[in-house]
Amino acid sequence: MTEFRAFRVEKEGDTTSHSIVEQSVSDLPEGDLLIKVQYSSVNYKDAMSAKGVPGVTRQYPHTPGIDAAGVIIESTDAAFEAGDEVIVIGFDLGMNTPGGYGEIIRVPAAWATPLPTSMTTRDSMIIGTAGFTAALCVEKLEQMGAAPEDGPVVVSGASGGVGSVAVALLAQSGYDVIASSGKADKMDYLKSLGATSVIGREELATENSRPLLSTNYAHGIDTVGGEILSNIVKSLRYGGSVAICGLVASPNFTTTVLPFILRGVNILGIDSVELPIVSKNQIWNRLATGWKISSLDAMTVEIGLEGISDAVDAIFAGQVSGRTLVVH
Repeated sequence: MTEFRAFRVEKEGDTTSHSIVEQSVSDLPEGDLLIKVQYSSVNYKDAMSAKGVPGVTRQYPHTPGIDAAGVIIESTDAAFEAGDEVIVIGFDLGMNTPGGYGEIIRVPAAWATPLPTSMTTRDSMIIGTAGFTAALCVEKLEQMGAAPEDGPVVVSGASGGVGSVAVALLAQSGYDVIASSGKADKMDYLKSLGATSVIGREELATENSRPLLSTNYAHGIDTVGGEILSNIVKSLRYGGSVAICGLVASPNFTTTVLPFILRGVNILGIDSVELPIVSKNQIWNRLATGWKISSLDAMTVEIGLEGISDAVDAIFAGQVSGRTLVVH
């Protein structure tokens, strides 16, 4: 198979356009693995790349898609062979290297995770970077000693991709989950994923100049930043932690040293892009076994390449819930 379809983004000045194009394998960069992509997904970073947001993708035309899962067609690396199923997320995939919105990709072997035996390529891409990031957040909380008996864990942006998986993963692990969402119609959805209670975004988003607030949460996972993160930090119980992984509201937040020196709270940074492949493999294996999520289908909408433009617009309009799976 030398010809394949790809979702292509063109950029002229500040204006971007999208189209489905025919490409050749010879158009792809050098790499160890040639992969037939079966599934990808739509993430916030994909939307930024597709809209030409400065600082995300440097050169256009470009094929986004920071997630890809499929079958190896050719391999020049001894660790892989044709027919192996693999997952590729992070590193430069879909940023400046043609990504999973193409039916074929070529990447370094060091970017690829062998598909765990108890996971399908479809399930891996429902999880995708968003769900993988949620898993990293839970793991980091656990590394800091978090346990269900500590008390409730608040998840901001809970109806989004990261938030939905975080709610499901925490609930399955026995935590009391408080889901925060700006979408009033998603209460039943979030409770179906395992949230004990659902609060409106405004409960956390209101600016409050007090350095400390009531200790409502044992721990937190924040996907949005800004004032919401500030209020979570101020509301953590003694020794509590919040894992942070997003900036949809703002990359900035304000606080004082008081939550840290009076309550001993912790802010935990999460990165899924440059995380070493050995660590990525460990997380994927955990998601295929002890952390296997039973509610993946409930949070998933399927589209083809032709549906990506609308999905990107929906992300920027704040209209997306759960995960959007791209099927090739």
